Formats: sequence, structure tokens, C-alpha cells
Amino acid sequence: MKSKTIVLIHGMFMTSLCWEKWIPYYEAKGYRVFAPAWPGRDKSVEELRKAHPSSELAKLKLNHIVDHMEAFIKSLDEKPAIIGHSMGGLVVQLLLQRDLAVAGIAIDPAPPAGVFTTEFSFLKANFPAINPFLLSQPVRMGFEHFQYAFVNTLPLDEQRAAYDRYVVPESRGVPTSSLGAAGTIDFGRLRRPLLITAGEKDHIIPAALNRSNYRKYKGPAVTNFKEFAGRDHFLIGSRGWEEVADYCLEWFGKIE
Repeated sequence: MKSKTIVLIHGMFMTSLCWEKWIPYYEAKGYRVFAPAWPGRDKSVEELRKAHPSSELAKLKLNHIVDHMEAFIKSLDEKPAIIGHSMGGLVVQLLLQRDLAVAGIAIDPAPPAGVFTTEFSFLKANFPAINPFLLSQPVRMGFEHFQYAFVNTLPLDEQRAAYDRYVVPESRGVPTSSLGAAGTIDFGRLRRPLLITAGEKDHIIPAALNRSNYRKYKGPAVTNFKEFAGRDHFLIGSRGWEEVADYCLEWFGKIE
């Protein structure tokens, strides 16, 4: 890979702490690694939970996150490779559209505007965050919701450990704004290479939805797809995360 800089972008209900295993793992392989927080997320999990419900968080929209990440990337001395998880995966797709990276990987990404599914698990897992009657209020994900949406393949003790360490309240404005102009992708646009991945057992972003996202892309730009068997949505932090991290580096190494 031409760049030795990697930027990791977290998703909804998380902070950059979710990349705590990836950062030293990639640094040990010779990369310079950054995991910038979304606007307002540069605080501890405990602080963010205590602040709920936060009026400032309620105002956060997808375009604020993308603009924030653009400013961070432009402050670097070289174009990075970028990896995003969940809503961070959609952010990666949008940043590639702005020609801000040498390549991008969207891990279980939230779908762009116009890409949708009626699968029951998707509707069940996402409804609390896009409830049209509560758009002005941030949402706190309960443990049972997290079990179903993020870590449905893990044993109870690992589910609880992940919830206690990582989960924070979220703005409903982020997913709802992704359904409109802020989440729009020009699928035929010439851009740098993109890899979209899916977890076979993912409830909140089903593998079929990731595949639909991938199939929307047309034209000469490199777009690849990888499905990880037996994995749920939190494949960046649960057991076997190294497989995903290694696959990402191997893919970066294959592209021009």
C-alpha cells in the first residue's frame, strides 16, 4: 500500500475506544494509525453515559461527522487508507467520494440513501434509533437491544463485557439524515478502491443488505466484497477480530 497511514472510523453507539485492539496491532506492523472520535465523542464512555440525554448530541447529523473526518484527514501529511465500521463504513464511502483516501474499507456499513431491506432483523434492530416520534431525543441502547443488534453470536459474558466497555448514547439524527442527501452515493463515480464486508449472522446490517450496497456500484472503480462466515455485527471487537484486521491489510496490499 502506498500510504503508511490508516484512519479508523467508529460507528453508532460507540466511541473510538472500539478500535483499541486494532491500533497497536497495526502499529506493530509499521503503520501510523489514528482513530478520531466523532464530534463530541472525545470523552470517556462513563462521561457520555452520564450526560444522557444530551441536547448537543441530539443535534448531531451524518454530514457533521463526514465534514469532521474530512478536516482531520486533510490535517495529515499524506492521504490515508480508511476503515470504518457500521455507520463509519458509510462515512468511508462518502469520504472516498470526496477523494480523501488512497482506498477504503467499509466493515458491515450502514446503507447509503436508497439502499434498503425489509428483513425483520434489520427493522427490529434499527427502529429504536429511527423512531419518527422521538427524533429530537438521543437514544440509549439497552443491553438486550445490544445483544440482538450487535453481539448475537457471542456468549453472555462476552456480550455483557462489550456492552459495559463500549456502548454510549446516540443521536437519532445520524441514521435519519443518512436516508437523505447526506447519505447519497454516486455509484458510477470514478474513485479509489473500496472493499465492503459483511457478517453472515449480522442482525442490524444483514449480509444481504451489504451485498445490495456492493452491487449498486458500477463503472471502472475497484469495488470488492467479503462476507465473514458465522460473524455478527461486532466483528471488529469480538473474538476473531484479528482475522478481519488481517484481511483488511491483505486487501490494501493487493490494490494499486
